[in-house]
Amino acid sequence: MSERYVATVITDLQMRAVPGRLPPQPSGFSLALMGVEDCPLHFYRYLYATIGREHVWVDRLAMSDEELSGVIHREGVEISVLYGNGAPAGFFELDFSNREKVDLAYFGLMPEWIGKRLGAWLLGVAVSEGFSRGAEVMTVNTCTMDHPSALTLYQRMGFSPVGRREHRLILPDGYELPGHIEAAVLP
Repeated sequence: MSERYVATVITDLQMRAVPGRLPPQPSGFSLALMGVEDCPLHFYRYLYATIGREHVWVDRLAMSDEELSGVIHREGVEISVLYGNGAPAGFFELDFSNREKVDLAYFGLMPEWIGKRLGAWLLGVAVSEGFSRGAEVMTVNTCTMDHPSALTLYQRMGFSPVGRREHRLILPDGYELPGHIEAAVLP
């Protein structure tokens, strides 16, 4: 079977300091944020696939257990999971492997938690944690496949675009694009 691709545009962003004011924690939910020690691969795959399904997060879907473990269990990579009313509600992954430049590698909410004002608060927590160890800059990227509000949310938090690039995502065999993605599969 030949490889299938989908076109996207990636925006790279960075921030040089924690904003003076971070969004407050939303009320009305029982929330707990926990760092995951040695994240089990099956749990990471569940978070990644469920949160990323509508946004074409495919890069890590085809990774073998050994490859994925090498990425998420690498020195400096930390995963935090948000629980809402007892169930996973979202997560973020920070890469501290470069002490001066921390990367927010992944950030997202479970579909049922989108629109409940958790995104800005959770991003604020991730930013605060990212800078907590003396980093000079924090980076993140988003693409045209991500939630339509992602770029705006990052910019509202204080991230500034530093570059844009076209990218061809390789779709894993059997992967079906979500119905709302209006992108042509490229030959």
